[in-house]
Amino acid sequence: MTSATHIFIHTPELNEGGYPAQCPFNTSRAGSTRDKVASMGLLAGSDRAEAAPHALTRDELEWFHAPAYLDALIAAQDGHHDIGALRMGLGTPDCPVFPHMYDYVRLAAGGTLTAARMILDDGVRVAFNPSGGFHHAGPDYAAGFCYVNDVVIGIMALAAAGKRVLFLDIDVHHGDGVQSAFYDRADVLTISLHESGKTLFPGTGAETEIGVGAGKGYAVNVPLPVGTYDAVYEQAFRDAVEPLITAYDPDAIVLEIGMDALAGDPLAHLHLTNNTHADILDRLVAFGKPILATGGGGYNVENTVRGWALCWSVLCGDHSHQEDLMMGMGGVMLENTDWIGGLRDRTLLTDGGKRGEIDAEVNRVIEAVRSTVFPIHGI
Repeated sequence: MTSATHIFIHTPELNEGGYPAQCPFNTSRAGSTRDKVASMGLLAGSDRAEAAPHALTRDELEWFHAPAYLDALIAAQDGHHDIGALRMGLGTPDCPVFPHMYDYVRLAAGGTLTAARMILDDGVRVAFNPSGGFHHAGPDYAAGFCYVNDVVIGIMALAAAGKRVLFLDIDVHHGDGVQSAFYDRADVLTISLHESGKTLFPGTGAETEIGVGAGKGYAVNVPLPVGTYDAVYEQAFRDAVEPLITAYDPDAIVLEIGMDALAGDPLAHLHLTNNTHADILDRLVAFGKPILATGGGGYNVENTVRGWALCWSVLCGDHSHQEDLMMGMGGVMLENTDWIGGLRDRTLLTDGGKRGEIDAEVNRVIEAVRSTVFPIHGI
């Protein structure tokens, strides 16, 4: 039981081992984020605390994952890797086999279920697991650096407790594994803003994917063109997403904060600054719902760490006092040369030659969502 309302989930165990050095998914990001927010005083205060994740048990993993797939994961970490495992996505460039793989990913993923239980049992308002966000993993396969789907398991825990859940994914890649898990359900609304599958893995997430059966209208996709920039991304959120959140009125929000939509990410092609992430989180906090946040993608490590630190400050409400803090500090820098305002990116200029094309495509997608999904929700 904790009296803190804002929980940062991490353990030093996650700083050891992890994905191979040649893999773009750099597991040092979570620990570096923890160190940055601690050095800036963003873990201090009676309203916040750190908590260690509990590794997912076999039973918990089997809420979503097939036993044969979990057996293959365990065998692979012990050096037994065959063609069957390869067919499950294990041993590919995106999902390499590495020592202690099963143990590592169930601890990293366990932070998300830990967060869900703290929201349900302890009245926590915000819990952030930067090591989580494995939204591509399926019941019986690995994909896109994701071996077990912590997001699905966390949502399942909240839904089993009778909560209506909104899953908002602002990672640059479509949240295909999570969408698929709840595609025929109306108690979980999945919304993904991502670079279009026409230009980026996993190739899914068209605006026409809206769910089936009872879940029709409860899967929402906002695919975005190459070069999408802050103002038009925020327009898409404001016009296509925010009204749906209001109409759905969730009991809890699960949020994937991938930082690979930032300009300069080596694996994607959007042109955002972290100001967009911060402003969207500010809007989410205003709904007054408990928020379970995870990490996700982000392959420029420095930009990702700074972005996650900024998002944590927004989730904690610190950003609203930034100007007062800066004035009170008199410009004095903190220990690691960061200050609250310095976490935000500078404004980027957009190529005028492409802006018209980008705007037209985003407006088309917005109108598609509004015409097909909004009426289902009475909007």
